[in-house]
Amino acid sequence: MAHTEALHRGSSFRRSAIDWRRFLSPEAPTAEARRKILRQRLFIALGALVVLAALGAGAWWVLVAANYVSTDDAYVDATSAIVTPQVDGTIASVPVHDTQRVKRGDILVVIDPADAEIALDQAEANYGQAVRRVQQNTATADAGQALVAAKSADLERAKIDYDRRVALSASGAVSGDEISTARDALLTAQAGLAEAQRQRAAQDALVQGTDVAHNPEVLAAKAALDKARLDLKRTLIRAPVDGVVALNNIQIGQRVQVGANLMTVVPITQAYVNANFKESQLTRVKNGEPVTLTSDLYGSGVVYHGRVVGLGGGTGSAFALIPAQNATGNWIKVVQRLPVRVVLDRSELEKYPLRVGLSMTATVDISKS
Repeated sequence: MAHTEALHRGSSFRRSAIDWRRFLSPEAPTAEARRKILRQRLFIALGALVVLAALGAGAWWVLVAANYVSTDDAYVDATSAIVTPQVDGTIASVPVHDTQRVKRGDILVVIDPADAEIALDQAEANYGQAVRRVQQNTATADAGQALVAAKSADLERAKIDYDRRVALSASGAVSGDEISTARDALLTAQAGLAEAQRQRAAQDALVQGTDVAHNPEVLAAKAALDKARLDLKRTLIRAPVDGVVALNNIQIGQRVQVGANLMTVVPITQAYVNANFKESQLTRVKNGEPVTLTSDLYGSGVVYHGRVVGLGGGTGSAFALIPAQNATGNWIKVVQRLPVRVVLDRSELEKYPLRVGLSMTATVDISKS
């Protein structure tokens, strides 16, 4: 009996110990419970990510999107100078080549000057002849004045002689034939004076009111001479601006006409950027706003600074060779782009030169507009 009770008490003690271990080390949760806990944690993490994304998007909008507009549809451009001859001739030499940098006034093309030199000699001869003709006309006009004076004196003598004979005819001292002869002499003297006066008027018309240097004939000859000198000077074609030679398509010995396209000089230090922004980005873009730019040539390590100087007068599609016909039934709305011109800092261009046509990325600061 006592042994049985002892065994019972030992068994109860062991059960109590087992229950105590269960209390200290509870059983692992079931698979369903683990999935539930995992879902809760995933939902919490997802919610946190959504909140962080919303905060990030809000911060990006406030700090960036609301204050800047950007496009990578931007390209370098410049007002290039097209070199054309102003006189006809044969190319004698071309001392420059493509990609060569030139300064304003450097010789680009030499046209054979032989024809221009002959024309200059002819113009100089014509000018000399014109001066001599005008001097001769002046001398002739002076001689005409003297002839008029002489004819006037002849007329006066003929008139006196006629009047004397008429006075003597009443006494019969002068015959009728003598009076007729005196009358004829008077008429001849009058006609001679009239002819001399007409000649003098014609001669005065050539020189009246001017000296030799300002005579119209001399001025016309001088203008032809100046043109011949200018044509000779134009056989040396010089660079109109500082820049880089491009599109040099001429050869020595080639015959060129006035206005022919010989080459192009690109003023790279005066380059600008045409940035094509979407129409929805241009609401707050105005002249004078600062712009930062990067080029594919140098990468993001080189940043250019500029400013907006103007917006284009129309979109690219509006000025296309075959513009879109928006009134047709198959019209599809497409977001249009408008070119925005940006001038660049000259010092930065000199340090990191660009070339026409290079790609750029432009960002306009509209925070103050």
